[in-house]
Amino acid sequence: MATSTVENYPPLLSLAVHEFRTPASVVGGYLRMLARDQDLNDRQRKMIEEAEKSCARLVAIVTELSDIGKLDSGAIALARQPLDLFALTADVAAHVQEGRDREVHLVVRGTDAGAAIMADASRLRSAFDAIFRAILRERPGPATVVAERRIERDGATSSAVVVVAAAESVAAAYEAAPGVFDEKRGGLGLALPLARRVIAGHGGRIWSAAEPEELRRASIIIRIPISETVS
Repeated sequence: MATSTVENYPPLLSLAVHEFRTPASVVGGYLRMLARDQDLNDRQRKMIEEAEKSCARLVAIVTELSDIGKLDSGAIALARQPLDLFALTADVAAHVQEGRDREVHLVVRGTDAGAAIMADASRLRSAFDAIFRAILRERPGPATVVAERRIERDGATSSAVVVVAAAESVAAAYEAAPGVFDEKRGGLGLALPLARRVIAGHGGRIWSAAEPEELRRASIIIRIPISETVS
């Protein structure tokens, strides 16, 4: 019986990561050596610096691809330590630089504590950084983007909800029918597909408003179960 596509997927990703990482590392090393040449003029130095930045971006994308493959295959497990999701999102938001040059600002509001979970802090931090940047980079300035935090209870289950949208669209995004999470956004590499997997790994879900199109592109909603017993 032929091996299924799903079974081939993890080793194929692993092979692709290896084949991309090796030449990219070699090119990056040579570019760093060239950058130290004292005989370069300003134009040449600038070109080498830009090439080095692009090479570093390729290496980062390969690393993201590797993480996706490992998470999908179960080769790595998410760390588990107690944290407050709302405190983490506030800290991430305070350090996001995306959009500031266009006067697009990120504001955090709503419930500021009480979202206790056992989580992989490093991976969740990266996930929310990508989510915030995805919305900020597509907003024309000047504008304000809001990350609104709230806790929802359904019987014995409590969940932390974070709605990320333009200030005037938060309520509409929250009330809209859930749609498919739009992770195909330029300029972010594989950060959003990776973020979706990290959120799912914490028992959560991420989506965008189903419609209209403008709101779908300008909103992301995250829901993660919480425990009031975590300390």
